[in-house]
Amino acid sequence: MLIVVSPAKSLDFETPVKTEKFSKPAFLSEATELVRDLKKLHPEELQELMGISETLAAENFSRYSNWHTPFNLDNARQAIFAFKGDVYLGLKAEHFGASDLNFAQRHLRILSGLYGVLRPLDLMQPYRLEMGTTFAARGKKNLYEFWGCKLTGALNQEFEQAGQKHNALINLASNEYFSSLDTKTLKAKIVTPVFKDWAKGQYRVLSFFAKRARGEMAAYIIKNRINSPTKLRDFNVGGYKFSEEESSSDRIVFNRKQKS
Repeated sequence: MLIVVSPAKSLDFETPVKTEKFSKPAFLSEATELVRDLKKLHPEELQELMGISETLAAENFSRYSNWHTPFNLDNARQAIFAFKGDVYLGLKAEHFGASDLNFAQRHLRILSGLYGVLRPLDLMQPYRLEMGTTFAARGKKNLYEFWGCKLTGALNQEFEQAGQKHNALINLASNEYFSSLDTKTLKAKIVTPVFKDWAKGQYRVLSFFAKRARGEMAAYIIKNRINSPTKLRDFNVGGYKFSEEESSSDRIVFNRKQKS
């Protein structure tokens, strides 16, 4: 069973990391190729491409100017500790023990516009490149075309190496990133957890809470060493409860009604 999550725009390369264990990204050569083209862009072009402020454009111009290989612990950081968005605030990887990190390394994958697929301990240098960015590289019109079937192929290879009779992919990624996978050729059953909160008289998906819950679900799987989608129904972190009537075999819904 594999879990996929999205990356985050917010990064942390300052807080000390407890482990010195690391691995290298599988698609580092592709990332290098993308950066080679990104380095050609001026701050104003980055600002227009990414729809960001002048300040952020200058920051990312500097990031790409300084981006270089080989990666090591002096110039890069393990991905699971580098991202600091809502999903990762729910994941709380800084509290993982060595066995948690080992399990995460085997089962958690981070989809990335620049790095393709990252394992938790894969080193990365700071960047900003959302998968939905219309960035033309290698003659492709966008990143979805650039990555093509590579990301799906990488996951399928992992499923094949695991040698399990029944494979499952737990989709905790956003639509933007999950769309980078070819679900028709993915050799696994896809299960998507959905998190809803009570608002305006009904249960709704509220982005801020849903992102945090995806991280909490990933942490729940890792800490409890879960290897079957059926066991996800017991998830009750933060007050969420499984809704059998709204769920199906490939979409499991959790509702939460907070006290006023």
